[in-house]
Amino acid sequence: MAVRPIVNYENPRLRMKSIKVKKIERSIQVLIDDMLDTMHSASGIGLAAPQIGVLLRVIVAEYDDEETEETCQTVLVNPEIQAREGEWMAEEGCLSIPGFVGTVPRAERVIVRGKNRAGKFVRIKADGVQAHILQHEIDHLDGILYIDYLGSLDELRPVEPGRRRRRKAGEEDDTEAAADGPAPVDMCCGEPEPASADPATAPD
Repeated sequence: MAVRPIVNYENPRLRMKSIKVKKIERSIQVLIDDMLDTMHSASGIGLAAPQIGVLLRVIVAEYDDEETEETCQTVLVNPEIQAREGEWMAEEGCLSIPGFVGTVPRAERVIVRGKNRAGKFVRIKADGVQAHILQHEIDHLDGILYIDYLGSLDELRPVEPGRRRRRKAGEEDDTEAAADGPAPVDMCCGEPEPASADPATAPD
């Protein structure tokens, strides 16, 4: 396990579309562990593989739920958003665009399907902040940055150095998105799909 450098928004890899993971083998497990270590080191709440220069469709996310006082960690390989519903304006930052935040439109609720690190298909129903995190990270896999949703880069706002992006259970949230958006729900692992799930429609 290792902390890897996070590439910034000027790196062309962030604008490239990532490829699907064909098999979850040891190298992918190492990648996932490194992504989690890198996210924790940067006090982030999500990270996509392209942000450490790897063009594979892998994301990780971690959110500390103040209601359940549980840490919800999600690892998804080849994630796909199957459904979106509603809309709300969310304040976003990005580890690849440090020092700034912007307010962008996101679906209020999403259903996301992919594989967990054990290679099992799961379906996650998320809303509020957690839906927001998943949409942000999946966008990275298609070369999309949250600043693409802004009318102008002038809409970016600076944030004070050292501002924490992760939220600990029982602490007051420090982002407008969590304060003003819909209440979060647990998205930790997702619902396992039945063994009879149609492989023709499953993400590889």
